[in-house]
Amino acid sequence: MSETVLFDYWRSSASYRVRIALNLKGIAYRAVPTDLLTSQQKAPDYVARNPQGFVPMLHIDGLDLTQSLAIIDYLDATRPAARLLPEVPAARAVTLARAMIIIADIHPVNNLRMLKYLKAKMGQDQAVIDDWYRHWVAEGFAALEALAPDDGLFGGAKPDLTDVCLVPQMANARRFDLDLAPFPRLVRIDAELQAIPAFAAAHPDAVKPA
Repeated sequence: MSETVLFDYWRSSASYRVRIALNLKGIAYRAVPTDLLTSQQKAPDYVARNPQGFVPMLHIDGLDLTQSLAIIDYLDATRPAARLLPEVPAARAVTLARAMIIIADIHPVNNLRMLKYLKAKMGQDQAVIDDWYRHWVAEGFAALEALAPDDGLFGGAKPDLTDVCLVPQMANARRFDLDLAPFPRLVRIDAELQAIPAFAAAHPDAVKPA
């Protein structure tokens, strides 16, 4: 079996999700740092394998997989230990819907290429960009807070896909100084998740290149 390789950027939310999933499933991998700030993801050899030129890309089982949700779904299908998406269709739909609040609604309008476009092409100053960021996170977090359990994790006793997506988004929210006081359930769940070794080992500070 070929080596598992993660093309990764330490601060990327999508990469962070995949690192957590790999750790939870106990899948050993080699990380290849891919610096978005210097556009390493646009190098011709990388784009030849990943035409979008995004991270993460996971090379596993002889495949080059892209898009964090697709990667995690593949891992769940092929390595079902520490399952992150329920097998029961109704429960699976609920879990996906919660996770997609982050994956589809919060993250796409707030990722690095969007923020760079707001500044370089739209001429917005940093204060306006930061307000943009906080607005969309707060809107999504309000929905997640309403859906969050009073006790335990989104996955109950064990993390699920929503939990995997929440932790990176909480880290970003703090980086952009979002007031988290309106989201006490999310803050509690995030703290419980960060105490799990698989999550702690995936934290940006733990994988940031020296």
